[in-house]
Amino acid sequence: MIRITELRLPINHAPEELEAAILKHLDLTTKDLVSFEVYKRSYDARKNVSLAFIYTIDLSVKNEEALLKKFTNDVHIRPSPDTSYHFVAKAPESIVQGNALRPVVIGFGPCGIFAALVLAQMGFKPIVLERGKPVRERTQDTWGLWRKNILNPESNVQFGEGGAGTFSDGKLYSQIKDPKFYGRKVIHEFIKAGAPEEIRYVAKPHIGTFRLVGVVEKMRQEIINLGGEIRFSQKVVGFDIQNDHIVGVKIEGYTDLPANHVVLALGHSARDTFEALHRDGVYMEAKPFSVGFRIEHPQSLIDKARLGPHAGNELIGAADYKLVHHAKNGRAVYSFCMCPGGTVVAAASEPNRVVTNGMSQYSRNERNANAGIVVGITPEDFPGGPLAGIEFQRALESKAFVLGGSNYEAPGQLVGDFLEGKASTEFGTVMPSYKPGVHLTDLADALPSYAIEAIREALPAFEKQIKGFSMKDAVLTGIETRTSSPLRITRGPNLQSLNIKGLYPAGEGAGYAGGILSAGVDGIKVAEALALDYLSQ
Repeated sequence: MIRITELRLPINHAPEELEAAILKHLDLTTKDLVSFEVYKRSYDARKNVSLAFIYTIDLSVKNEEALLKKFTNDVHIRPSPDTSYHFVAKAPESIVQGNALRPVVIGFGPCGIFAALVLAQMGFKPIVLERGKPVRERTQDTWGLWRKNILNPESNVQFGEGGAGTFSDGKLYSQIKDPKFYGRKVIHEFIKAGAPEEIRYVAKPHIGTFRLVGVVEKMRQEIINLGGEIRFSQKVVGFDIQNDHIVGVKIEGYTDLPANHVVLALGHSARDTFEALHRDGVYMEAKPFSVGFRIEHPQSLIDKARLGPHAGNELIGAADYKLVHHAKNGRAVYSFCMCPGGTVVAAASEPNRVVTNGMSQYSRNERNANAGIVVGITPEDFPGGPLAGIEFQRALESKAFVLGGSNYEAPGQLVGDFLEGKASTEFGTVMPSYKPGVHLTDLADALPSYAIEAIREALPAFEKQIKGFSMKDAVLTGIETRTSSPLRITRGPNLQSLNIKGLYPAGEGAGYAGGILSAGVDGIKVAEALALDYLSQ
């Protein structure tokens, strides 16, 4: 096939105009064009240019060699790369017949789902251990915190089928290097499970929370149909390691499960499992992460600032942003997990602690825009070994619980008051979306002083890029601590733990992903490495 890039059309063009533009661009007739599909579609919404879609098109013509030769000097017309997925292995007969140990996947978030799915598609019949509940039951428990101030430590935004990604914007874009196009495999499987077809080609695809629920259920069923097994409410509390090799996992309330190939797709909040791994001698190290607040503005303000005269165009949708500021004290402040037309959600997984996250539905039509405004920190800020970052997070989350009133409400402050260093007492034009509620206070004590100093410097700086960003009525809600895992379960070139053979640290919890897409991609990589190692024995 042939790929055309940078093909521009007016954003309101009729569907048939795309084929006409392709024919005109390549000087072809209709009979020469066999087929085409949109590989990517982005938009140019700069204020001083006509609003336009920009397409990347893959197409097939009757004489591709002649056409490529004709456009040899055109960098925007090239052969299409092979983006299809190719399985690297097929399960041995011993697995098929049930006479050998099956691979075990711990965790059923995006990484665990794709590790289990690809293993199942190769015939390995994985066993998945998920400490939380199936996604619909889990949704009910999550609403229990949001509506009734009741936290279930084993079933919440962090734990349960679908992982933390289920209660998010459902973003499916990443800046990871992906030379083997594993990301296309992730997108393909989501669409097959019911996600909208457009996520295959839009520049910044997303699914949204409500749609993700049904998608996750269908992916679970495919794994089961292929011989896999999903065991919910089974919490791994220890590991059986002999001669530097994993030989089993210990499950709370159940007999030990023998296993010599185990994927650790834990997510970034499985703190007790991290502690068990550390106790059992698995090598890990502290890594940088970030802490901060959620900020909320009217979505209309963001649309106007980012899209100018194009704000409100339904073909573009709600605008997003990505900001970074390097503060004078050496700290980097940046926007994280921006959710257009979304809500700030309670994301605690431990009692008497407050954590925030952001979420959007597919429509992205809520009144407010929100994003994390976070400050990068390093292990030098929390010395004490691999688990020190966890204790650092816990201390901040416990303080936020108290600042919020010790009832799972979150502490909040208006941006104007935050910049002036005084406590807020009443909301202005922006009403926060966090449930169970926001308790106005002074956030100066919610984070280390260097973080407060950096954020106070960054907000006016962001104003220069987005007019109104530091508006006095915008709301800061605390706190954001789960931007990424505070540690890395380090692995070698074979994707196994550095010191425990058969153990495959994977995804966001192990420090190798950030977001749904990259976690899914890492799950695929680990599944392949596990399958190849299994066959080599």
